[in-house]
Amino acid sequence: MAATPISAIFLMSATLRLDPGLTVDLLSAAFVLSGIGSLIQSFGPWKFGPKLPFVMLPGGAPLILFLAIAEQHGLPTATGAVILTAAFYFVVLPVFSRLLAFFPALVIGTMIVIVGVNLVKVGAVLVTGRPGTPGFADPVNLLLGMATIGFTVAFYWLFTGVLRQLAVMLGLIAGTVLAFLLGGVDFGTATEGGLLNLPRALPFGSPEFNLLAALPLMLYSLASMAEATGQTVINAEAVGKEIDKKADVPKTIRGDAVTSLFGGFFGLPLMVTSGENIGIVRVTGVRSRYVTAAAGAVLIVIGFLAPVTRAISVIPSAVVGGTAMVVFAVITVLGVQMLGRAGELDRHTNTFICAVALALGLLPILIPGVYGGFPPNARILLESGVAVGAVTAAVLNVLFHHVRLPRPRTHTRTRTESDR
Repeated sequence: MAATPISAIFLMSATLRLDPGLTVDLLSAAFVLSGIGSLIQSFGPWKFGPKLPFVMLPGGAPLILFLAIAEQHGLPTATGAVILTAAFYFVVLPVFSRLLAFFPALVIGTMIVIVGVNLVKVGAVLVTGRPGTPGFADPVNLLLGMATIGFTVAFYWLFTGVLRQLAVMLGLIAGTVLAFLLGGVDFGTATEGGLLNLPRALPFGSPEFNLLAALPLMLYSLASMAEATGQTVINAEAVGKEIDKKADVPKTIRGDAVTSLFGGFFGLPLMVTSGENIGIVRVTGVRSRYVTAAAGAVLIVIGFLAPVTRAISVIPSAVVGGTAMVVFAVITVLGVQMLGRAGELDRHTNTFICAVALALGLLPILIPGVYGGFPPNARILLESGVAVGAVTAAVLNVLFHHVRLPRPRTHTRTRTESDR
């Protein structure tokens, strides 16, 4: 619950070259909104939240789209795009809830695999830096990232019970201690300033609403709804709860929408109940929604404690990236498990659909800049491998399983005596 907000804000800060003060404000807002969203999803007030153990976090794929819009149109426009997309959730939800039959495990599982690969890359960039930039693949950073992963594995192997459940957090702490011993951490700034820190509203100024600029994020929200469908079903299965898919899935989406709406006013990308939450439930075995509600309360407290957010902000990105890679990789495994459990790949048609969706979805992830010659607005959408893969899988699923092509008539003739 801590690694994802930290890595998301670190990625925003590094990509958009934000100043340290603004980074701390965004980190505070990310913790507070993640906590509020977690309480909504866990307790399920009114028609918001499915009452399942979810910890809401800044979305990985939406973050990539947010950064692309910010670099192309400016941060105020990116903020406006988040707000427009959050409102779009409510508008399209009544229609989407009737289309759940078009998003079976084949589509959702394929999309989750692409989301996992994309997020692992996001975590890896925090370790290595961007290719072509100064300090790319610095040996010290690689050492810190790999050591953090090694610490996490060691803690999970050595410990049992509660300590094993805390292996991810302990790995993050151990990696930070190693970085401190190597002289890569300065906690002096954590003691500066006051005790409390309130998240800053509209940190990038008044939002600018540009429907065309927001279109890629709005289109992605359709894939996000499908992802929320899969996460709700998988989480319910993990905790052994029977749910009404048509009633509970929209509650999850409404929780995402209302949290994202408020998050947009604090400069955050879309907030989602994404796959790493299910991964933590699977890894730790903790199934109670009251635990995630308590986690949400902890996140809110952390967000308001200025020394904590300032201390977290000085953790080396390589350490955060190592932790994020482990947590995010669980998503890919969950997608594969979902495809395997459903037996969706036993049919050659489904294998073909999954293969084409993976090919198109992974293309911009594995080869950045492949769509560099396309128009800017088309490029923003096409460079989102998650959106491309999800749309491809959904369209091909409809084409092969819901569209019936007319077959030519077979002409028969009466057999004559000579035929006999």
